[in-house]
Amino acid sequence: MASLDPTPQAAPKRVRGHSAMDFKSAATGVSAKAMRNELNAMIQKIDDPEYKKAFEAEMQSFFILFNRYLSERAKGQKIDWDKIQPPAPEQVVPYANLPEASDPKLLDKLAVLKLNGGLGTTMGCVGPKSVIEVREGMTFLDLSVRQIEHLNSAHKVNVPFILMNSFNTDEDTARIIQKYANHNIELMTFNQSRYPRVNKESLLPTPRSALEDKSSWYPPGHGDLFDAITNSGLVDKLLAQGKEYLFVSNVDNLGAVVDMNILEHMHQNQNEFIMEVTDKTKADVKGGTLINYEGNVRLLEIAQVPSDHVEDFKSVRKFKIFNTNNLWVSLRAIKRVMDNDGMDLEIIVNNKVADNGEAVIQLETAVGAAVKHFDRAIGINVPRSRFLPVKSCSDLLLITSDLYVLEHGRLLMNEARLFASTPVIKLGDHFKKVANFQKRFKTIPEMVELDHLTVAGDVSFGRKVILRGTVIIVANEGSKIELPDGTILENKLVSGNLQLTDH
Repeated sequence: MASLDPTPQAAPKRVRGHSAMDFKSAATGVSAKAMRNELNAMIQKIDDPEYKKAFEAEMQSFFILFNRYLSERAKGQKIDWDKIQPPAPEQVVPYANLPEASDPKLLDKLAVLKLNGGLGTTMGCVGPKSVIEVREGMTFLDLSVRQIEHLNSAHKVNVPFILMNSFNTDEDTARIIQKYANHNIELMTFNQSRYPRVNKESLLPTPRSALEDKSSWYPPGHGDLFDAITNSGLVDKLLAQGKEYLFVSNVDNLGAVVDMNILEHMHQNQNEFIMEVTDKTKADVKGGTLINYEGNVRLLEIAQVPSDHVEDFKSVRKFKIFNTNNLWVSLRAIKRVMDNDGMDLEIIVNNKVADNGEAVIQLETAVGAAVKHFDRAIGINVPRSRFLPVKSCSDLLLITSDLYVLEHGRLLMNEARLFASTPVIKLGDHFKKVANFQKRFKTIPEMVELDHLTVAGDVSFGRKVILRGTVIIVANEGSKIELPDGTILENKLVSGNLQLTDH
C-alpha cells in the first residue's frame, strides 16, 4: 500500500543530508502528521499504477517542502541582516571583461530552456502567456524558435529547445508547438510539479483528491526546475546526447538570447552556475539581488528581507544589481546535486485567497536561489538589453514600437535611438488588457525620440502619431481624448479637452 512514510529511508534517492534532517524532525509534529494522512488518502484513491507512482513522488517532494516550512516557522529562522554584504568583485564579472568567443562548436554542448508555466491572465489573455503576439504577428514562442533555428543553421550545430510547462499551460502548448514540426529544431517539453494549496488556518491541503479542480493546485515557482527536470529523466537524456550546459530564462524576456561569450567564459572557467545580473534602475528596486553571505554567493529576494530593512534592500547604493533570471547551469552539476542532498532552496510563502474566499498559502521557491549549491558560481553584469521582459501592456508598447528592429527572432535597439536606455512608459487601466490596448492604437506611435510617456483615462491614438521627449496625456473622468492621425507631441501635457501646453 503506497504511503508517505515520515522516515528519511522512504524518501526519494536525492533526499538526504540537511533536507532529510528537516524532514525527520518536522514529521513528528501534529501538522506534519495530519498533512501526511491527507496526502496518503489522496494517493490511495488513484487506481492507475503509473499515475499513482508519479503522483506519490510529487507529493513526497511537496511533503519535504512543507516540513521544511514547518521547521523554519517553528525555529523562526531569519536571515542575519548584519552578515549581508554586497558581492565581492570576483563574484560578479563585468560583461565587457569577457573575451570574444572563438569556437561556435561549443554550442553543440548547449541546451536552451524557457520557463513556460505562466498564463497571460494579467494582460487579459486566455492560455499560455508565450502565445501572446508581440511583434509582426509572432508570439514569444515563435521568436524563441526562430532564434534557435537561426543559431543551428548559421553554426551547423544542434541546440535543443526545451519548454518547462505547468499543468496550466501544458495542453495548450502541446497543440501549439505542432506547427514547428518541420523546423530545424529539436523541441522537448516537460511539466513542473503540481502541489496542493494549503489552508492557512488548518495547514491541510485544500484538494481532497488528485483529480480535483485545477484551482486547488499550483505550480510551485521556477525553483521547482531542478526537481522536475530530474524526475522527468531529461537531465540524463541531455547528458547522454553530449550536452553539458543549460541556458534558462523566462519565456517573456525577449532579451534572453544565447550569448556565446558567456558560454565560452563558463566553459573556460568551469563555472557550474552563472546568473546574469544587470544594473538596477528605480523600476527594479524590488528585484532579487546577489549578495555575499559569510563568503558565499547567495540570492536575496525581497520576501526574505526583515521588514525593518526593506528600504535598505531597495537602496541602489548598497545593492546595485538585480537578477534577470537568465541562468547558465552545468548539467553534470545538476545531476550531482540532485543525486546527493538535492536542493534546499529558500521557501517563499505566497498568500492567496481562493475563489471561495478561503485563505490559502502556496509554498514556492526561486530558481536563482540554487546559486549556493554550485561550485565556482558567479554573476555576470550584462547590458540592460538582455533584460527585456513583457509583464504588462506598457512593456508591450515598447517592444512593438520603432525602438526595436527584428533580426532572426532577436529584438535589437534601433540605431536611430540616441540613448541606450528605453523610455519610461506608464499606461493606465484602460490599456491593461491586450484587447483594449490593440483597440486604442490604430498604429503604434513612433517613439524613437521618446523619454517618458504617461497615459491615463479614456485615450486613443490615431495613425502615425509621433511622440518625443516627455509626453503626458490625461483624460479626466467623463472625458475622452482621441489623438488625430499624424499628431506630433513633443514635451507636451495633453489634458481632458485636448488642450496642448508646453511641459
